[in-house]
Amino acid sequence: MIAVARRGTRRRIGWQRRGLAWALGLLAAWTAACAFAAAPGSTDAPAPLRDYAFDRWTSREGLPHNSVRDLAQTPDGYLWLATWEGLVRYDGLEFTVYDRGTPEPALPDNGVGALYVDPEGALWFSDSRGNLGRRAGDGNWRFWRSAEAGWPQVLIHAMAMDAQGRLWLLFEGRGLGCLHPDGRFEYIEAPAGVPLPLSYPHMAVGDDGRIWIGGLDGLVVRDTDGELRSASPALGLPPGLAWPYRAPDGVIWLVAGDGVYRVDGARTRRVHRIPGQGDFTAMLQDRHGDLWLGSESRGLLRIGARGVESPPADAARPAGRIVQLLEDAEGSIWAGANGGLFRVRETLFERLLVRDGLSGDYVRALIEDDRGRLWVGGSGGLDRQGADGRLARVTLQPGVPPSVLSLAHDTRGDLWVGAYGGRVFRVRDGQVVQRLDGFPGHIRAIEAADDGAVWLATHSGPVRLVDGRPATPRVPGLPTSLVTSLAWIDGALWIGSVEGASVLEGGRVRHLQLPVADGARTVFAFRRIGDAVWLATDRGLYRAQGGRLARVGLEQGLPVDTVFQIVPDRIGNAWITSNRGMLRARMDDLDAVADGRRARVPVERYDEIDGMSNAQGNGSSSPSALLRRDGSVWMATAVGLSGVDPLRWRAAQRRPAPLPRIESVRVDGAPVAVRDGARVSSGARLSVSYVGLSFLMSERIRFRTRLEGLDSDWVERGRQRSLDVVGLPPGDYVLHVSAAHPEGDWSTRDAQWHFTVVPAWWQRRSVQALAVMLVLAGLALAYRTRILRYRRANARLAQLVDDRTRVLQTQAAQLLEADSEKTELLARLRAQAETFERQAYEDALTGLPNRRSFDGALAREVARAHRRRQPLCLMILDIDRFKAINDVHSHAAGDEVLRRAGALLAGVCRTSDIAARIGGEEFAMILVDATLDEAHGLYARLREAFAAEDGWGGVPGLRVTISAGAAMLDPLDTAPAQLMRRADMALYRAKSAGRDRLCDL
Repeated sequence: MIAVARRGTRRRIGWQRRGLAWALGLLAAWTAACAFAAAPGSTDAPAPLRDYAFDRWTSREGLPHNSVRDLAQTPDGYLWLATWEGLVRYDGLEFTVYDRGTPEPALPDNGVGALYVDPEGALWFSDSRGNLGRRAGDGNWRFWRSAEAGWPQVLIHAMAMDAQGRLWLLFEGRGLGCLHPDGRFEYIEAPAGVPLPLSYPHMAVGDDGRIWIGGLDGLVVRDTDGELRSASPALGLPPGLAWPYRAPDGVIWLVAGDGVYRVDGARTRRVHRIPGQGDFTAMLQDRHGDLWLGSESRGLLRIGARGVESPPADAARPAGRIVQLLEDAEGSIWAGANGGLFRVRETLFERLLVRDGLSGDYVRALIEDDRGRLWVGGSGGLDRQGADGRLARVTLQPGVPPSVLSLAHDTRGDLWVGAYGGRVFRVRDGQVVQRLDGFPGHIRAIEAADDGAVWLATHSGPVRLVDGRPATPRVPGLPTSLVTSLAWIDGALWIGSVEGASVLEGGRVRHLQLPVADGARTVFAFRRIGDAVWLATDRGLYRAQGGRLARVGLEQGLPVDTVFQIVPDRIGNAWITSNRGMLRARMDDLDAVADGRRARVPVERYDEIDGMSNAQGNGSSSPSALLRRDGSVWMATAVGLSGVDPLRWRAAQRRPAPLPRIESVRVDGAPVAVRDGARVSSGARLSVSYVGLSFLMSERIRFRTRLEGLDSDWVERGRQRSLDVVGLPPGDYVLHVSAAHPEGDWSTRDAQWHFTVVPAWWQRRSVQALAVMLVLAGLALAYRTRILRYRRANARLAQLVDDRTRVLQTQAAQLLEADSEKTELLARLRAQAETFERQAYEDALTGLPNRRSFDGALAREVARAHRRRQPLCLMILDIDRFKAINDVHSHAAGDEVLRRAGALLAGVCRTSDIAARIGGEEFAMILVDATLDEAHGLYARLREAFAAEDGWGGVPGLRVTISAGAAMLDPLDTAPAQLMRRADMALYRAKSAGRDRLCDL
């Protein structure tokens, strides 16, 4: 015997007391779970295994290793996994790994072998080197290292605790160890002939104190006398692998060969024999009393009221050996296997698929007859489900079955079947008695009227059949395009089409005007609910009541635009089908939104994660959803049928709320321990992450928080899992976090974190009081000093006044003189600046704008003309034979000619026109909002002015003419240069034609 540590009997008593408290907690959780399972509308028997959902997690989803050796759930709700790469904690959304590299705590070894939760709620874990660890319920960790303790340094692959609080350890290939509550450790070797070294990682302690140990060469038992014995031969078990399992009710089960045995005192009784499954490696008894068995290579089995069930072939079944099975507090079954972590859970929806006998998975329509039989139409033809649940194919035509789009029963009980390609079949007693062909398009809806007539929805409007023959009345306004839905309501035919909705009543057609602003176009279904008719459209729901239409769509809370059907159940819900799953809302809420008494409708959306075979519903077929006689609601999808029992939904809403937990706290980005009494600096940024511990729809959990000391009430956070706070004033605070399932109750116990915001030094009351006193003393001293200085200064002031007055008078005279000089200087500078500015944009000789100013003006006017779509004309002018004037009469005369020409140009311009000298003897005119005709008129006036001048440049008898080219702005012009180029070309043409003229282009 090796003494490891001594804690005395107090520790043992503490374990027992805390164990009692944990047991009471488990009892409360189990009671709540059982109440949920037995709630009204639920059944004690679980659903068939084929309707369960199978989930899988591997290293791709965050596991550090795909081999999960053991599973455990602690009272705080966390799921723990033993892997070869560390201890893993799962909160329903994220995996947290503890290994040798974890800062706190650092495990002795990564290869975790076994897990065990003791009556205190502490988690024990072992590793491949014989080390042992314990995580207490308060989050404290403790380790026993095999090298220091002196026990075998090999894998501990099973653990169990007896009623005395002794923890039994099974060492792989060695013997049995016992850690006493007082810290003592003893190691037990197996006597000769007992195959303990060939142990198998399963061990159980019975209520009678016997320890059952699994083995590859048979079962080993440690009797109450402390002796180890080989048990398989005495119990009549077959040779080879045998191992025990302790059920929640304390019963010891034994698994050996292909048999499952129950231990009753000193005897065993074989309860089940399951041949052909190979070796069984894990076992579990769930809360219903059913047994689950995991095998070496054949997956998972359940033994219950339905016999032996296997998961469907398309389920994500565990690959390889199933090492351990666990039922969590919410009733889901978890499997640790060589291929990852797996979960088997009941879902809200049932499914009916090809594997169950459907002719095809793509279902379009379903209907129930007065005998409770379900008829299903789809891409594979027509099927009928009898009262026994079996599906049978109904042959509509020889060869390839037609794709069925619509179903309806007439007043005689015959079933009418609408199909792809305009085919209609009449079925009586499962046999086709009539077939009609040649209708336009496809038959997407069929409706039977009270008078025995049958209406068909075609691509060219509705068709009426009387005694099986078309007899459509000629009614003005009857739709003539694709009809998508029909409904006979109170003696009127409601017609939905791609043109909206119409009502045929009393030989007249009344159109329901869907608001154009909503964008609704296609009506997929009508449903009479109370005194209103609800329309399912491509823009949500409309309620027709009292001659008014009211919409409930995307803007009012629906998560999708297009809905196909609305089906009310018997407990006040409305189930709405769509391409993104089944939607559920309360009918009262829908009416409240339609009445304007509520802005948004609360809606819950269900899809594959809730057990639906497929989220995509089917529209433009009828009926695509229905309420069955048993109260269940069924929906046609792209992969089979999906059905929900509203009573089962109501029971699911009463499941226990998630357990809120505060996961982590960061102060200014640095992680801190989540412990009460934490002290946070004033002004720090506080980030708190929290989680709701539920493994059912974890991503849909709602949260609310209340920061006691700041918030007066709870603050809804939706699905947000963190809270950030900055600049809290000093004081004591308590953060409360509560969690709830969608539409479920809030958790009765909230997660809490107590912390204190420590004031900065300048925020302390003593510092603030001292500061006030110092300020007051300083003010008094300053006042006294100021009075003394004032008296001294007053005496000096009288002496200085006279001196300063004389100096100021002298300075005033000097300033007046300086001001006069400055005014004169400023005037000269202003004149010079104006001259420089004119020179920058004005031609010095003519006083007209220069080329730089012209280019800017042309660019602006071109842009304005394009913008306003108004005409713009450009005229370029050139003085004829100007070089000869310079050469013959001197440059002075030429300058005078240019100056006079500029004056004449300015004189003929309109106020909006711009004339400029753009170089040498060349001028330009921008004619705003002017045509070529107006340009010709302006040029004519200019030419006359030139002709009227006599003695140009001071030279008697000198005559001067001017040529011009004009061009209009083209809408395709992208730059002013294009307009200039055309005006230049026109000027060249005028020069070539003899000068003294205007040409345009």
